[in-house]
Amino acid sequence: MAQAAPARRELPRAPRPSTGRPHVSPLRLAAPVLGGVVYGLWACAIGRDSGPITGWNVLLGVVSGIAFIAVYLGLRVIGPRLRREPRACAWAAFAGISLGFLYSLTGESVLKSSVIACVVAAAVFGAVFYRLYTTED
Repeated sequence: MAQAAPARRELPRAPRPSTGRPHVSPLRLAAPVLGGVVYGLWACAIGRDSGPITGWNVLLGVVSGIAFIAVYLGLRVIGPRLRREPRACAWAAFAGISLGFLYSLTGESVLKSSVIACVVAAAVFGAVFYRLYTTED
């Protein structure tokens, strides 16, 4: 006669000590920081226009990179609390404004920069809205 194997007993685990602050993985910060560094270097390179590196170019790159990181992290924190339409709009505005600003540094007209930003924002809105709509619970 076949008999069932004895059930495996789990040992009780000691509770983890709470530090009072949420745990943030370093890998979750890697994308915003890397994106900000690339964005800042790109803005700095466009801003110097093949000339010598100056303090103003470096300042433009640092401020642009820090602003990029701050807005990106803000969207990652606030985004999950939003419904899908405002969340898609927020990411679309972020992408459009980011690329429009970089394009405006090249010396093109404000109208052309705005059109490029709107096209990018529309594409990002469609992609993010589609992703949120198809993966919603």
